[in-house]
Amino acid sequence: MSVEYLHTMIRISDVDAALKFFCDGLGLKEIRRVDNEAGRFTLVFLASPEDIARNKPDPNETGLPPGLPMIELTHNWDPEELEGGRNFGHLAYKVDDIYAATERFQNLGVTINRPPRDGRMCFVRSPDGISVELLQKGDPLPPKEPWASAENIGTW
Repeated sequence: MSVEYLHTMIRISDVDAALKFFCDGLGLKEIRRVDNEAGRFTLVFLASPEDIARNKPDPNETGLPPGLPMIELTHNWDPEELEGGRNFGHLAYKVDDIYAATERFQNLGVTINRPPRDGRMCFVRSPDGISVELLQKGDPLPPKEPWASAENIGTW
């Protein structure tokens, strides 16, 4: 049996708020958008600049490089109640500087659910309650305030 990873789909309630979180906060880039009038939904595909750079430039039938790890944000135009974002687990990304990444989210007004007390790991949530884990690339950074003594807030 052959299996190829395509993307992780998460439902969102507000495209602009989700893009602020995933693009401005996490640094992902929008690589494709599909508005489907008949189905009344929008799909926005995101990938990290590092993943885009290391994938083959030859597009497949979707117009995207094959094997490119992506997030598909799905926005249904008709109002719906989105609950339980944690029920699928979480997204995880390595970052160059866990403290800088955490501060970037804090500056965007995002609650830091699990601060990077250990210089290695942090959890935040998207506007729709999707848990996102940030992991320090390489070795953990030395403990740094205010994070070293920061408490957990909520769940992740």
